[in-house]
Amino acid sequence: MFRGFGTVVNVATVLLGSGIGVLVGQRLPARTRDVVTDGLGLVTLLVAALSAVAVTDPTLTGAVGDSAPVLIVLGAVLLGGIAGSLARIEQRLEAFGDVLRRRLVHGPDEQTSPEQTSPAGTHRFVEGFVASSLVFCVGPLTVLGSLSDGMGRGSDQLVLKAVLDGFASIAFAASLGWGVAASALVVLVVQGSLTALGAVLGSFVPEPHLLALTATGGLLLAGVSIRLLRIRAVPVGDLLPALVVAPLLVQIVIVA
Repeated sequence: MFRGFGTVVNVATVLLGSGIGVLVGQRLPARTRDVVTDGLGLVTLLVAALSAVAVTDPTLTGAVGDSAPVLIVLGAVLLGGIAGSLARIEQRLEAFGDVLRRRLVHGPDEQTSPEQTSPAGTHRFVEGFVASSLVFCVGPLTVLGSLSDGMGRGSDQLVLKAVLDGFASIAFAASLGWGVAASALVVLVVQGSLTALGAVLGSFVPEPHLLALTATGGLLLAGVSIRLLRIRAVPVGDLLPALVVAPLLVQIVIVA
């Protein structure tokens, strides 16, 4: 299998799952779709917790000290959040989702229904695009699997992620509609870029750096879960730079 195979499979499962979810969702009452979203939010919270546990991994604590990992994640979230907020990543991601909604749901010259053009319909598409993009791209399997695929170690992790994302996209699309299918483009860009990066870096990235990134990604996934459970609209998009800051902070602590 070629490098990038895992990403191709992942994009295909998201599109397939989204199509199935939309067909199923149209036959389900709103209350049932809300329950599906709540269930997905709880499962996302579980995955977030399992990822965040990496902050206690002996490899990471052995490299930076027992108390440093939590401070590294804290610093990554704060610094990354500031950078992302100034860059307005969340706002740009939502705007991009709205552009895709107008292009994919209906063409520029086609007549649109009131439901498609209503604020509620727009919000539903954008929320589906943003939430699913974050869930599919923030998790540790995204980074670790893509880097492993790019390094020539196989695409097993991404194929596993593709199966999970396929089922998740069914649940998402049943509740949030075609915005979930649009997130396949984000999966292609993000995982494709990381796979290319893995091909360049080889085995250069040390394990402690990847563990800090995994723990930070778990915390961001917790923010996605809070959004899905409609507790608070955490601007997780603005926090994405934390995934870059975390490994850099690990390097700074090790050098110091």
